[in-house]
Amino acid sequence: MTSDALSKHLALCEELHALALEENQFIKARHQAPDAALIERRRVLLSRLDDSLAALRPAAGDAVPSNPDDREKRKTVIEKARARILQILHLQRENEQLVLRYSVGTPRPAPIVTPPPASQLQKLYDSHR
Repeated sequence: MTSDALSKHLALCEELHALALEENQFIKARHQAPDAALIERRRVLLSRLDDSLAALRPAAGDAVPSNPDDREKRKTVIEKARARILQILHLQRENEQLVLRYSVGTPRPAPIVTPPPASQLQKLYDSHR
């Protein structure tokens, strides 16, 4: 796994995270599913993610760098990418739940208001005369 490929993969993960945040804000502000432009951007980025992961798979079996600094840098980038992907998945789950909540639109039942007893109304009426 080259450090360049890992760096590009991490940058792509950052783009996906930024888009998931943007979708989250869109859904919360408008109470509706993301528009076609956001969905298309997500589709393109997910396609790029598939390509990035496919490119990383064959390189995963490559020898571990002999330089301890390179090994540590590689490990750090991998952990950052994993953490970012977990954040993306969490945001996507939240976004799906919000879209579901807003699309179902189950109206809440109106609160049941019981009128006050007639004697209490009479007292109020008498006190304002």
